[in-house]
Amino acid sequence: MPLTGRIALVTGAARGIGRAAALRLARDGADVAVCDLQPDVEDTATRIRELGRRSAAAVVDVADPVQVGDGIRQLSEVLGDIDILVSNAAIVSNIAPLTKMSHERWQRELDINLTGAFNVVQAVIGAMIKRNWGRIIVMSSGAAHGGLHHQVAYAASKAGLIGMAQTITLEHARHGITCNAILPGLIETEKVQRMPAEIRDATAAITPARRLGSMDEVAHLIAFLATEQAGFINGAEIDIDGGMRLNTGSLGSRKEVRTQRGLDER
Repeated sequence: MPLTGRIALVTGAARGIGRAAALRLARDGADVAVCDLQPDVEDTATRIRELGRRSAAAVVDVADPVQVGDGIRQLSEVLGDIDILVSNAAIVSNIAPLTKMSHERWQRELDINLTGAFNVVQAVIGAMIKRNWGRIIVMSSGAAHGGLHHQVAYAASKAGLIGMAQTITLEHARHGITCNAILPGLIETEKVQRMPAEIRDATAAITPARRLGSMDEVAHLIAFLATEQAGFINGAEIDIDGGMRLNTGSLGSRKEVRTQRGLDER
């Protein structure tokens, strides 16, 4: 197994892409620490242990550097220093047009999605530097390049992650550390499955692959970037969106995606 002997940490691992990534890393041989703001992140740790790998869980608000530091120390005491970080924790439910988004909601989303990633990277990278080996994967979004209607904070935070990843590469590639950003399109997570079918179908219609992505597909990409074989992939922005970025359509309002779908079907 390609990750045997490695210790991974996945944030936002209670469900969705984070949970799928944690389980994939475990299947590939890693012992996996998981954290989330939701207490049921322990369910993910239990599932990892059922796969025959070691695991530990912590309830952590990644926006709080003290909680991050304490949580990672506790997890490292159980499993060892972190070799692989998947920074996935984020919120996506802050929906409002620019003119109506409050400063507090804007700040909270940046605190979790962008500063949270910084907090976690800063907490684990010291040990990676000492060992001259590390893998950091940050979960950005196609919205980093294309924007997202009524989600200015989300798009801005995801764009910021790309700049952060590139800077980490510039500073730490010499230490055997890679840092890459993954930019998913619309993936069939639990939240996406609860979206109106109209939106999901319209998005699939403007995606060249004519479907949404699966969590397993994203998890396999994450696991590959964590391997020894991916050691010369660094500072990259890797889209996993079925080609959606090539389409001029935007994942916008219902009216807009309906219009785009109508144009596509003619």
